[in-house]
Amino acid sequence: MLIRTFGSAVYGVSAVTITIEVNAGQNTGIGYFLVGLPDNAVKESLQRIESALKFNNYALPRQKIVVNMAPADIRKEGSAYDLPLAIGYLAATNQIQTDKIHKYIIMGELALDGTLKPIKGALPIAIQARKEEFEGFILPKENAREAAIVNSLKVYGAENISEVISFFNGEESALPLFEMDTRREFEESQLKLIDDFADVRGQENIKRALEIAAAGGHNAILIGPPGAGKTMLAKRLPSILPPLTLQEALETTKIHSVAGRLGKNATLLHLRPFRSPHHTISDVALVGGGNNPNPGEISLAHNGVLFLDELPEFKRSVLEVMRQPLEERRVTISRAKFSIEYPASFMLVASMNPCPCGYFNHPEKECVCGLPQVQRYLSKISGPLLDRIDIHIEVTPVSFEQLTDMRKAEPSINIRERVIKAREIQGIRYADMEGIYCNAQMSSTMAREYCMLSNVGQNLLKNAMNKLQLSARAYDRILKVARTISDLAGSEEIKIEHLAEAIQYRSLDRESWGGS
Repeated sequence: MLIRTFGSAVYGVSAVTITIEVNAGQNTGIGYFLVGLPDNAVKESLQRIESALKFNNYALPRQKIVVNMAPADIRKEGSAYDLPLAIGYLAATNQIQTDKIHKYIIMGELALDGTLKPIKGALPIAIQARKEEFEGFILPKENAREAAIVNSLKVYGAENISEVISFFNGEESALPLFEMDTRREFEESQLKLIDDFADVRGQENIKRALEIAAAGGHNAILIGPPGAGKTMLAKRLPSILPPLTLQEALETTKIHSVAGRLGKNATLLHLRPFRSPHHTISDVALVGGGNNPNPGEISLAHNGVLFLDELPEFKRSVLEVMRQPLEERRVTISRAKFSIEYPASFMLVASMNPCPCGYFNHPEKECVCGLPQVQRYLSKISGPLLDRIDIHIEVTPVSFEQLTDMRKAEPSINIRERVIKAREIQGIRYADMEGIYCNAQMSSTMAREYCMLSNVGQNLLKNAMNKLQLSARAYDRILKVARTISDLAGSEEIKIEHLAEAIQYRSLDRESWGGS
């Protein structure tokens, strides 16, 4: 008997429906043949399925069984095909009813006792299932809330294979139907903030710079001595970023789903990601890839913040692979037989000491590093990478008086309101431009159109360019930051004070920083 069940394969952040054809008893002989480009994990499924069926009082008949996984030119990877294969075997050998099987996408890894283990990529699979008008999606219970984000698709969470068998045999109550009000849950969770700028004593100028970075989506680097509060300030940046829109949350959740980072009973992500990889990270772990390609840290930070603490300690090759994703806001993983694209629209925030000892340009402590040491230390970060960082912020230590000041600092919610207003201005400005949502995403042509300067402003910027020997890319960065500052001020034109403030955020271009 020939039976078709349906599973799904995830490529990048999208899913492709896989048709599993099981033919049993039509040919003489005994054997099990699995074709359609399965990997080793799929080939090993027979042993897991046989044990699971036997444990639940079902049998895998000793006859010739041929299984084809179509399309045959797409590689099938992972153990999530155990459940659709098992249901296909049972249906093809008349051990369960077959009238409803074609209406469902079925995915799940089997334990030897038939228990279902969680899978990766449940959300993109559910989205594709709805797109192809399947009636429902049957998957492990731990992934059910994640898949239930997708409306107009029945999602059934199963704990073991016996529940799935009972469901197809007419006992619909055997599987619970998961339903959730995605929009209501998402809106309620938006109000939760973990870290708050109100906890930070002093550092008002740093908070101002980070507010500008958040308002325009600009990359930023914090330079200062140990203990000045660089990491603490960076960790609070997500609290002043605009809340995720439902579409952004869906995009972000898909990436984390594919990477298997959502955890048990997870649902739609409601907070912007904050990723902080250690400086020993490899370039593949950062940008994505591997034998079975997975999203890297820059994609996991999509619509959020990627924080690189102690930037000069990262391997140069790791930092250089970020240059293209920073410009294009996506990363393409190319192999001989396929190419996968992951979104990577993130804010890069980095921190670093000004020199090996950490006290170069310190107002009180003396630096023990010679100028050549400082230059070597700063040269670990290439000029092209620094050019892609819009805002350079010099962080100075907090005084004792500021640390002991009991007055409450401005909370993140107040700063966020100003950031949201500035983003709304930018949203209107770029309404007709696909893929442009904030000032940092402007092209050079757009920067010259929307960042017009007066004659006085032109002269000021010309002098700064000559003195600091800035590149053409740095010129564009200054214009974009000035545009953001004027948006925060509610000004249609870039005033001289907005431009002057933008120029001062190029600390690493000044001669006082080791002559770099």
